[in-house]
Amino acid sequence: MPWSLISTRNETTPIARGGWLDALRFIVAFLIILHHFQGAGPVPLAEAVHPVFSRGGFLLTNFFLIDSGYVLMRVYGAAVGQGRMSAGDFVLKRVLRVVPAHLIMGLSLVALVLLGAAAGAAPRNPEWFRWDQLPAQLLLLQSYGVPGGLGWNAPTWSISALIGCYLCFPWILRGLTRLGPWGALALGVAAYLTANQLCWSLLGYPVYQMPMGYGFMRALPLFFLGMSLAWFAQKIWIDPRLAGWVGVAAFLGLALAQAFGKNALISLAMISLIILAAGAVPVRRPSKWVETAAMVSFSMFISNEVVRIAWFGVVNAAAARFALSAPVQWALWGGGVLAAVAFAFAFHFAIDDRIQSRIRSWLKRRRGGRRTTPVEAGPVVSLEG
Repeated sequence: MPWSLISTRNETTPIARGGWLDALRFIVAFLIILHHFQGAGPVPLAEAVHPVFSRGGFLLTNFFLIDSGYVLMRVYGAAVGQGRMSAGDFVLKRVLRVVPAHLIMGLSLVALVLLGAAAGAAPRNPEWFRWDQLPAQLLLLQSYGVPGGLGWNAPTWSISALIGCYLCFPWILRGLTRLGPWGALALGVAAYLTANQLCWSLLGYPVYQMPMGYGFMRALPLFFLGMSLAWFAQKIWIDPRLAGWVGVAAFLGLALAQAFGKNALISLAMISLIILAAGAVPVRRPSKWVETAAMVSFSMFISNEVVRIAWFGVVNAAAARFALSAPVQWALWGGGVLAAVAFAFAFHFAIDDRIQSRIRSWLKRRRGGRRTTPVEAGPVVSLEG
């Protein structure tokens, strides 16, 4: 490979809205919906189509956690590192980004279960709606060994884990920025491999199978890897043509790896290359559609489980009562996927974005009106596996 395609002499590609990174966030959010809905059809998609639908959760979670570290490092790294944004302001901004929508969806699910029970439609799987599990989840403590957090809006474990990563962000930033780009990249890879090997040696399973109750331990190595990739991307210019071909090759490599099994480490390498390549391709013609879709991706994540429970509570009752044929059930399944996407757009524009606008105004007043970041990151999509 000619070294002229990779250089420290050229200015690196800035992160921007409306490009491939945003497109990937929406695609992954949609795949998360398919993963959560895959078992609700007449036949699970893992049996009807391909086993990847049953194991896609760990792939998508890996992508989400790496991408979160990458985007936050690219957007906030300089501001936090140079003191233009304090560590406390950074953590507060990120926590306020995820908590309001989380609480709204969590309490909506509680209301849904109570109304269903009052109407004589108790949940088909009551073990997933135990009241003793709810406090840890609503308080987002379920990824730190605190009892509870199972069931209900279960995907929020990854939000819980990310809050811990937010707290670690300033400390990781301080260490990474003392290294060169290649050293930082090597450290990120080595940290994940070490964490993975420790899990195998001490627990007998890989780090991506860490129980939900210790999700922070699963998330941090991947978040750290994403930050390492971002520091590399900020220091090393990659020819956009090379980045494009690497991205395509990594996508094909990921598909090939999954065709023959889980292949977790190979898949992780391909995901890392996809993110690195997407960030190295300049956004010459930003798409407002892609930007909007990416901004809605967080709402897609936080709300899809609630929509799934409500939609298929009705569909399953109708299928049992009216003996609906398989084609009709598949049509209703597809309608549920579309309903999840439509609800997410509605929730984003009608509720979440309005709340976040008020929070941004309050944070600006709190900081005395000074601008702390050159680029507004918006919602970093939360995905779960």
